[in-house]
Amino acid sequence: MDRTRERVFEALPPARGGGFAQTWWGRSWLRALEDTALDSEQLRQGRKYARAGAVGAVSVRPGRVTAVVRDRDGTRRRCDVLVQELDDAQWDRLLDVVADEAGHIAALLDRDLPPRLVEDADAAGVALLPGIGDLEPECDCGVWDHCPHTAALSYQLARLLDQDPHLLLLMRGRDEGTLLEEVQRRSAALAERAARAGGAASPAGRGPAGVPAGEAYALGAILPPLPDAPPLPAEPGGPASLSGGTPPEPGVDAAALEFLAARTAVAARRLLAEALAPGHADTAVPAPLTRWQDAVRLAAARPGADIAARLAAGCGRTAPELEAAVRAWEFGGLEALAALEEEWDPPSGAAARVREEIAAAWAEGGRWGDREEDREEEGPPRLRVTRNRWTVVGAGLQLRLGRDGRWWPYRRERGRWWPAGPAGHDPAAVLAELSGVPERPEPSGRSGPDQARFSITG
Repeated sequence: MDRTRERVFEALPPARGGGFAQTWWGRSWLRALEDTALDSEQLRQGRKYARAGAVGAVSVRPGRVTAVVRDRDGTRRRCDVLVQELDDAQWDRLLDVVADEAGHIAALLDRDLPPRLVEDADAAGVALLPGIGDLEPECDCGVWDHCPHTAALSYQLARLLDQDPHLLLLMRGRDEGTLLEEVQRRSAALAERAARAGGAASPAGRGPAGVPAGEAYALGAILPPLPDAPPLPAEPGGPASLSGGTPPEPGVDAAALEFLAARTAVAARRLLAEALAPGHADTAVPAPLTRWQDAVRLAAARPGADIAARLAAGCGRTAPELEAAVRAWEFGGLEALAALEEEWDPPSGAAARVREEIAAAWAEGGRWGDREEDREEEGPPRLRVTRNRWTVVGAGLQLRLGRDGRWWPYRRERGRWWPAGPAGHDPAAVLAELSGVPERPEPSGRSGPDQARFSITG
C-alpha cells in the first residue's frame, strides 16, 4: 500500500477579507492551531503573511505539511507543521466506519466531510481532526512555538482543506486513491456477507439494509408528487455542427457522428412520445435490436452512400443486401425485414389452400383480367412453393408468408428478389396488386380485407 504519496499546491493568491476557512472542518483545523499557540501576536503576524501571499507552494504528505514562507525582509523560511499519523489498527477501524455506511462513501467522493463521519470515527477511537497540541511546528527561524511562518502555513492550509478534506486524511497517512479503493473493497465484502446472511440486516447489523423496491413503490402515495411529465417537442432537436475550422482526428468521421446524433434525437423524441401515450405502463418492453437490424434502421434514414457503406461493412453485408433490407424496412419494419431473411416451414396443407385461393380469385374474374376468354386461354398462374415462399413461375413475382400470417410481395430485379410493397392478409389480393391488375370487389359475405381467406395460426 502506497503511504508516501505527496500533493503539492502552487502558492495561493493573497486573501482578500473574510476568514481563512469556510467549512466546519477548516475552522476546526484553525481552532486546533489557535488553541495550541502560546503567543497570539505570532498568530496575528502569520495571518498577515498568509493574506499578503507570502506562503509559497504547499506540500502535503503523510504526517507533514511543508512550505517556504517569505519573511518581511524577504528572507525565505522553510517551515513544517507535523500531524500524528494513524497507525494500522486505527486505519482499520476508520475504514470499517466509512465502509459501513454508503452516505460516508458518497460524502468523501463529493469532497465533503460530514460531522457524523467524524463522530462515528471518534466513537471508534480514531481522531480525524486535530485537537490541542496536535499541530507541531518546525521552522528554521529558530522559534520553538508556532512562529509567524508556521502560523501562515497553517492558515493557508485551512484554505486548501476547504477545497478538499482528503488532505486531512492524507496527513493522517492515506492518499485519496488508496483510501477509496480500500473502502470500496470493504464495502463490497460487507454487502456480500449481508447477502449471504439473507440481506435482513445492514453490514454492521444496525437495522435494515434498505427498503425493497415493491415496498417503496407502494409508499408512493405518501411521498411528494412527482413533477409533471415533460412536454413533447414539436420536432427532434438538431445536433451540434462538428464541421468547424479544426480538422477531426484521424479516423473520426464528423459527418457520421452528426448523422448518429440526429438519429438519436429522433429516437429520443419517439421514445418520449411512446412514454407519454396512454397505456404505456402496460406495454411490454420490445426486444433490443440486433446490430444488423439497427444498421438497417439507420440506413433507412438515407444517410448517404459513404455512411451506408460503412453500416453494411460493419455488419459483414454487401451494399445490395443493405439496400434490399432498407426497402423491406420501409414497407414494414422488423416484420418485413424478417420476411426478407427468414425461411421456415408453414403448417401442412398451406400450399394447397393457397393454390385454391389463387385459382378461385382467377375464376371469379375482375381481379385477373377483363375478358373471360383471356383467362381461359392463359389459365391460372403456376406457383412453385419453397417453404414459406410462393413463386409465380415465369413472372418474376413472389409471395412470402410471414409468421404472423400476412403475405409480403416480392419482385425479381437485377438477379435478386426485392420487397415490392406492404403486406396483406389475402394472398390473392396481394398477388393481384403485385401483378398490377385492379382488385375485384369483395364478394358477398366478406366484411373486408381483414377477413383473411388464409392465415397461419400455428
